[in-house]
Amino acid sequence: MQDEKSASYYRAKFIKTLVIVFLIGGLFFLKGPIEDMLSGKKSKPAVEVASEKERKIKYWVAPMNPKFRSDKPGKSPMGMDLVPVYEDDGGGGVKIDPTAMQNIGVRTAVVERRNLARDIKVAGLITYDERKVVKVQSKTKGWVEKLYVDFTGKQVEKGDYLLELYSPELVATSEEFIIALDYYDAMLKSSLGKMRNSGRTLVEASRRRLEFFDVPEHQIKELEKTRKVKKTLHIHSPVKGVVVTKNVDRGTEVTLGKVLYVIADLSPIWVLADIYEYEIPWVKEGQKVTMSLASIPNTIFEGRVTYIYPYLEIKTRTVQVRMEFENLDLLLKPDMYADVNIEADVRESAIAIPKEAVLRAGKKSMTLVEISEGRFEPREVRLGVDSEDYYEVLDGLEEGETVVVSGNFLIDSESNLKEVFGRMLSYDKAKEIKPKMMEGMKHEGMKMDHGDMDMEGMKHEGMKMDHGDMDMEGMKHEGMKMDHGDMKHGGENEQ
Repeated sequence: MQDEKSASYYRAKFIKTLVIVFLIGGLFFLKGPIEDMLSGKKSKPAVEVASEKERKIKYWVAPMNPKFRSDKPGKSPMGMDLVPVYEDDGGGGVKIDPTAMQNIGVRTAVVERRNLARDIKVAGLITYDERKVVKVQSKTKGWVEKLYVDFTGKQVEKGDYLLELYSPELVATSEEFIIALDYYDAMLKSSLGKMRNSGRTLVEASRRRLEFFDVPEHQIKELEKTRKVKKTLHIHSPVKGVVVTKNVDRGTEVTLGKVLYVIADLSPIWVLADIYEYEIPWVKEGQKVTMSLASIPNTIFEGRVTYIYPYLEIKTRTVQVRMEFENLDLLLKPDMYADVNIEADVRESAIAIPKEAVLRAGKKSMTLVEISEGRFEPREVRLGVDSEDYYEVLDGLEEGETVVVSGNFLIDSESNLKEVFGRMLSYDKAKEIKPKMMEGMKHEGMKMDHGDMDMEGMKHEGMKMDHGDMDMEGMKHEGMKMDHGDMKHGGENEQ
């Protein structure tokens, strides 16, 4: 029983000793940062202090904006402390070992001026030339007596007969014309000039009325010659083209304004295509266009961009472009689909970089620039038009600079790691991180008073501790209390 009490007593002493050691070590580590925090000073790691004494500062930069430079320390526009750039840093950036560059396959390209061009490939829909579509309408009431064009798709020439229409109103107008002619002939024998003029005026008025009803000229001349009224009126095709709509049959009653036929001239044909917003800068009226169709293999049709519609299709976010092609042999038919290639204008002497050189960082476009041999820095660029393999650069790069086109993601990752490490050390251009925890630190003279510490109620279930080599001679722990009923210590056997 006495042995068990003695063992418990020593266990308690060991626990108290361990707690005290941890407290002493923690306070020692936190002593410097706490003092600096209370005094408003910013501590610098030993690595940076030793480095800054040996290295010569070239200039100072803002930590969040490397483009902001100063020849002396101070504050950045964002209120942050400027950080130094050293002469042996080669102007900043990240340094890559030549062997590492070869292993990750780093390739570079020179920023140069070049002529940028782009072919825009879109799907097109063949349709009618709206300016060549004609509707044949009736300007009087009547009935269809005879059809000359009795099916859709039939090709007609200008002046061809379409149908014969019986109209009581036209018959009456024809009779009025014959009466006017007879009256005029009678007045020619009169000695009164005024009577002759009135007869001429009546004939002209009757003739004009027939013309307004679209009575053809040959039929009016036949009336004038024969002085006999015909029951039907011929309606002729006003244009050359193809009948695309037929709305009448033999015996159909025709009302005023009824559309009888729709005739379209297909010799010039339209092709409509949709282009995306980013392609709009490349397309201009008058540009050359080539087109191919699956139904007509090995044939290329050439045309021009004739119109760019001034509004955007809200659902597809596209703009419609109209192109015009000759179709004299009528191989191109409305509602056919076609593959269209718009040959866009050339952007001459533009500063350009390969597409592989651009890194996307949210809304920003970045590229890695080689500022010296093996040293690279990220730089934001403003891009212009997008050609097949190149981007136009509007700002951020100069002609003759070198950019990374392969392996840039790995270099960018290395750059980001260096930045993180640099911020941890308050050193923007840290080359290597060698943490040395408490190396060479001395603790002589440190004292801690823990005489009234009360640790009653603390539980340490499951904790194991090896204190075989611990020397606690001379330590005093008056007033300390600890509940360690279930605590196990390494090296002790359970009873």
